[in-house]
Amino acid sequence: MNKDSKIYVAGHNGMVGSAIVRELKKEGYNNLILKLHRELDLTRQIDVESFFIKEKPEYVFLAAAKVGGIGANSAALADFMYENMILEMNVINAAWKNGCKKLEFLGSSCIYPRMAQQPIKEEYLLTGELEKTNEAYALAKISGLKYCEFLNKQYGTDYISVMPTNLYGPNDNYHPEHSHVLPALIRRFHEAKISGLKEVTCWGDGSPLREFLYVDDLAELCVFLMNNYSGNETVNAGTGKEISIKDLTKLVAKIVGYNGEIKWDTTKPNGTPRKLLDVTKAYKLGWKYKTELEDGIKLAYEDFLNNAMRVER
Repeated sequence: MNKDSKIYVAGHNGMVGSAIVRELKKEGYNNLILKLHRELDLTRQIDVESFFIKEKPEYVFLAAAKVGGIGANSAALADFMYENMILEMNVINAAWKNGCKKLEFLGSSCIYPRMAQQPIKEEYLLTGELEKTNEAYALAKISGLKYCEFLNKQYGTDYISVMPTNLYGPNDNYHPEHSHVLPALIRRFHEAKISGLKEVTCWGDGSPLREFLYVDDLAELCVFLMNNYSGNETVNAGTGKEISIKDLTKLVAKIVGYNGEIKWDTTKPNGTPRKLLDVTKAYKLGWKYKTELEDGIKLAYEDFLNNAMRVER
């Protein structure tokens, strides 16, 4: 990309998209196309096609998605599959039709099999059964990355895919029902501290192991890959480190300053037992994460305190 290249960031108002915008601006890219949902509904094919015909972006970061935690995914399987699949297909197809030089598709580590060998290599995709609690979202993301791969093979496009692990950081979603585990814990422990609650109950038994990547580290990788990588195989984005959900809750409680008891509701689902990405490929390309988990959670909590309106999403 040149500094004046026309770059469209789809989903720029979300956590990942806003981080990519920050990184692009930091690196001196100044010709960004940014559209709010009310200005451009990506699930409407005719609107997306009209936008691409008019704007003709040279590069596209596809970070727009309908996202949520275990509860939200399980309760709205059809919605998660339909909205994610249709918006990504609309954007990727319109980009191809209008001569986009390069597109980067943002997926999720949930695309990999539930019981995949650990750490998970990129080639493990489609080698086993998916986790049922987010199967719909995973199928949509798999379709997006495969469509990019098939366009490359059939039409010679240069479309790439990035699969990040669990993300957190500035501009996260702290909705009480629709957020992911880390922002949900930040909100829960903060409200418990403010309310003086003596105990907080968390889902499952705390045994699953998870990996977390600070979103600004991902954004740095995204811009790096747009400039330095071409290929049909997706690139994993993570830290190569994992923590149990039980230890994560203790860490969040400590950072937030909650001193009450933590209990576990074992009638609720745990999700995938373990999900650690093999990030050898990204490291060999020349990227490595910078933000350690405790430091990142402190930054995320500071953002939460300074942007209270985000909890109402």
